[in-house]
Amino acid sequence: MKALVDPGNVLAEGLAAIRTRFQVPESFPPEVLAAAERATQRTPDAHVDRTDRAFITLDPARSTDLDQAFAIEVRGGDLLLFYAIADVSWFVDDGDPLDVEAWKRGTTLYLPDGKAGLYPPALSEGAASLLPTGPRPAVVFIVRVAPDGAVKLDGVERALIRSRIKLGYETVRDADLPPEFAELARRIAAAEARRGAARVDPPEQEVAERPDGSLALDFRVRHPSEDRNAALSLATNLAVADALLAHRTGLFRVMPEPDAGAIARLRNTAHILGVAWPEAETFAAFEPRLDPARPREAALMLAIRRAGRGASYAPWQPGETPWHAAVAASYAHATAPLRRLADRYVVRAALAVANGQPVPAVVEDAFARLPKVMARADALSGQIDRAVIDLAEAAMLQGREGEVFAAGVTDIDARGARIQLADYPVVARIAADGVAPGDTLRVRLTQADPGRFAVEFEPIATGAPA
Repeated sequence: MKALVDPGNVLAEGLAAIRTRFQVPESFPPEVLAAAERATQRTPDAHVDRTDRAFITLDPARSTDLDQAFAIEVRGGDLLLFYAIADVSWFVDDGDPLDVEAWKRGTTLYLPDGKAGLYPPALSEGAASLLPTGPRPAVVFIVRVAPDGAVKLDGVERALIRSRIKLGYETVRDADLPPEFAELARRIAAAEARRGAARVDPPEQEVAERPDGSLALDFRVRHPSEDRNAALSLATNLAVADALLAHRTGLFRVMPEPDAGAIARLRNTAHILGVAWPEAETFAAFEPRLDPARPREAALMLAIRRAGRGASYAPWQPGETPWHAAVAASYAHATAPLRRLADRYVVRAALAVANGQPVPAVVEDAFARLPKVMARADALSGQIDRAVIDLAEAAMLQGREGEVFAAGVTDIDARGARIQLADYPVVARIAADGVAPGDTLRVRLTQADPGRFAVEFEPIATGAPA
């Protein structure tokens, strides 16, 4: 949802209102900008020279805050992934203005018309970003990937690296990538399937303007390179989680299994959208079959993302095994420190344990405090995401008041009945009188007001599930 794009800038007024409503920062305090400029002048002197290794980056073509670069080598039947992560801790000292501001923000906030970064651009899009404009300090994770997709952290080091090229999802060719890239992604996907993972990556939504001036809310085609690239990050985060667990430390991303109510809602949504989901098929078996190139299945993938009970952060606790249901394993966030505060501390812990050193006390202390800080940041990000989607839906439907749409009831709660339109990725609420979960119905649009971020419908006919 946060990836919704607005290439025609038709939502500008509404997005400005969202920024005001949620107090999205426009810049950084002067002392933070000054600290960032000073940090850019630091000369890396704790890093081994790995500029001879052919690292590359793969991201959206317009991205300049590059957390990750990679290289892959064959070692017998295994593949070695050298995953370089921006060494944010090299630039940010504990307690300095950059650190204090990052703890206030928690994450980078994304809107279709721009972002509010976790760190100033001088760092996040300059000195700390792994751009191919010169050597950069990095923390390199060496991840061994076995033929069956099992992963193991072989080492972590601070290194000076040089990215050879900045590749974009939209234009990359197989010939541009290491020959082992696709095989590594295949191994990770096979291991996910064996674990019964149900990781959901819905495509981006984008607002398109039709020739008649009306708007449409469509899905951007997801490129295969995006899924393969995500496998590299997944492999690293799984390996880091295992290493931290073995040393009785760490901060983990956790998420419970979808409960029975969520599964029932999703089955109703699948029925409404006309996506076949056999009654005997489990959610874990069903989800990987969804194709984001098919609009109705893409809409269901978006509904799955919305239906989750939510991921959170948890520090290591004696006797507990942190679990992330979507990846069916213990999982840590370590690969996006330019965009997530928690990753900076996970990287520091992994660097310590991999080299036989104690985890710094300031990092252990941060693990205890970060869940609350990240929960607040994630909640704000989610509220902004929802407001952006509400705005886009209202803008798309504005002027169509009085039209009738096919829909279905996904669930009912104290706020009324939640409905999913059958032909559009739109979720709304109506009065619950006379309807039940699973009912199909026709609804009339009574109001679409971008100024209020609201769409309203009234039911005109109902029916039992087909």
